[in-house]
Amino acid sequence: MAPSALSDTNPISATHYNTKSQILASVLHGPRDLRLEVRSISDPAPHELQIAIRATGVCGSDCAYYQTFRNGNLQAVAPLALGHESAGLVVSIGDAVTGFRIGDRVALEVGVPCDSCRSCRKGRYNLCPKMRFRSSAKSFPHFQGTLQERINHPAKWCHKIPGNVSWDSAALLEPLSVAIHATRRACIEQGDSVIVFGAGTVGLLTAAMAKLSGATTVTVADIDRGRVDYAIEHGFATRGLVVYVDTPRSREEDQFAAAKDLANKVMEVTCAGEVDSEGADVTFDCTGKEICMQAGLYATRPGGQLIMVGMGTPVQTLPISASLLKEIDIIGIFRYANTYPTGIKILASGRLPSMDKMVTHRIKGLRAAKDAFDLACRTKDKDGKLILKVIVETS
Repeated sequence: MAPSALSDTNPISATHYNTKSQILASVLHGPRDLRLEVRSISDPAPHELQIAIRATGVCGSDCAYYQTFRNGNLQAVAPLALGHESAGLVVSIGDAVTGFRIGDRVALEVGVPCDSCRSCRKGRYNLCPKMRFRSSAKSFPHFQGTLQERINHPAKWCHKIPGNVSWDSAALLEPLSVAIHATRRACIEQGDSVIVFGAGTVGLLTAAMAKLSGATTVTVADIDRGRVDYAIEHGFATRGLVVYVDTPRSREEDQFAAAKDLANKVMEVTCAGEVDSEGADVTFDCTGKEICMQAGLYATRPGGQLIMVGMGTPVQTLPISASLLKEIDIIGIFRYANTYPTGIKILASGRLPSMDKMVTHRIKGLRAAKDAFDLACRTKDKDGKLILKVIVETS
């Protein structure tokens, strides 16, 4: 059965879609062309669970697809349900599944690898060439996202969450996993100083994980004062800097001069009071912007690390001699692996700043999903309130 579009002028009654085989889904057909559809859903396969989605966070990659129908180099070529930061309730269980019961609360790890390639066998399944990741156009047919009433998902990639972890926090385990993976790859030591470019959700959580990993100085730099203030006031970082990034410059030497100026400003904040002020031990770029990568190389001390977390400008011109002469390790981050159990323990322990408070806007129901995306693509709402994380509450 082909999915049929819904509109407010032709609503479908609850009795029409609220059956075992019919669900509502929010589906993107092109730039800003978000439609509410009825889709069919089968019973879960033997190794699957059927999950009633309760909360889905709107991610920056979702916003990119919403605005342009692509994310970086990944072009969507078919209708795509967005959403991958999700948690929900187990409502049906496949015949071969053990260890789960109806009513279990779970967070969804939405990347499903092949489990047999070299990367999977080495435990780095995030690098699996056959990875299917919900709401991503990297594979075809596209693996549909979680902005649906219910989905069937492999039980292996569903993680039970304790009672003291809210639906919002459970959904945000996905971006927290990016931060956990990034800080693991960084090898932060006790007493290190850290710079984080970008104070969005991933940047804030990366800063918080850097503190939890032993860094005593964590500076966040962002163009938005509200986000920088939030990072300091809520304990995600120890220091903050509001930066002004000039318009792109055509000449390479001018670009590097601007990057050096940005690096000097963030180093002044990060290294204030230190006897040795050669730069940060570890720098995370959570923006993907070329000038932040350039500044990161200049702002990192000799022997330090620059961690590429944000997926942004696909082709960049970097002052690579700054890495060579200072032996700075440039480390790439792609999603995460083996992080959800750790993230759940950290959340349950209460050692992180409140992730529930990171949710600045909650949108009720899939019919209002467009409002969620319009909000998430901005930094302030119509009342001037900071927009940090938008959650769609499906039920």
